[in-house]
Amino acid sequence: MSAGNYILCEQLFNDWKDDVLHGEPPRFFDVGMGANGFRLCPGTVTLLGGSPGMGKTAFVMQCVVTALVNAPSLSACIANVEMPPERLLERQLSRLSDLPLDGIQRRTLDAVQKGQLEPALGLLSGVADRLVFVQSPMTIDNVAAAADSISAELIVLDYIQRIRPVGSHDDKRGSVDATMDSIRHFAAAGYCVVAVAAVGRTKDARGRSSYAGDGLSLASFRESSELEYGADDAYLIVPTEDDESGALEIGVTLRHLKSRYGKPTDIELAFNRSRQSFWPQPVDSFVASGPRRGPVRGLWRDS
Repeated sequence: MSAGNYILCEQLFNDWKDDVLHGEPPRFFDVGMGANGFRLCPGTVTLLGGSPGMGKTAFVMQCVVTALVNAPSLSACIANVEMPPERLLERQLSRLSDLPLDGIQRRTLDAVQKGQLEPALGLLSGVADRLVFVQSPMTIDNVAAAADSISAELIVLDYIQRIRPVGSHDDKRGSVDATMDSIRHFAAAGYCVVAVAAVGRTKDARGRSSYAGDGLSLASFRESSELEYGADDAYLIVPTEDDESGALEIGVTLRHLKSRYGKPTDIELAFNRSRQSFWPQPVDSFVASGPRRGPVRGLWRDS
């Protein structure tokens, strides 16, 4: 029989007390959403979901690029199963230049507009050596290798349900559970992990099957039990009102469904679809700084 793995409170008490009384405050990455808004912190797993078209990927990429700009020592790793790096960068180019995404993607910008791209291109160029995109295969092992290649401290999985774990598993639920177990190891080692997740349709206020915000909850995440228990914070991006107008700019709510270490706080945002850009009310922001962590790869094999 195994001797077990545990620690007596007496063994950790003095170090813990010293940290409470004299330790540094928690670090937060400045993602441009304000001190009272969406925050990312080393050592945590943040889950983000929402109905199709609500800009989940755009929101996360905006946060990542902003954090990289505001923290010159920070590096990030992106594992996106649906879009190639070039399309993700074009969305950020649209946001930063304030030019419509369609014109950038279709290469129809005129000379004046191309000139407007230069500051945004310069900003993206300035973070390019600190941003790595995972290529196929989309496995947790490959994510770890990519993150280690640039000592990335911020890791994004988009979508988590499509990132394959180490080993073979009987069903999707077991696979997602294994992936979440791995990224919990990442967080325990000091990494910040953002997991974008698909949600399922639920009944809205009129009893219809839909993605309406009033029907979405923690249980809406596909393979929800594995995801909701593993996440430190869980958010849903939902329209503030019924989104049936097709407007280019809409109000959305970042609903804070779960907060392991504090009070959940919803955040009101505006979303410009033509520029794939979000913005909140202006408030103070946090700035990230501090040491990098050891290698990611193989952390889940230590257990």
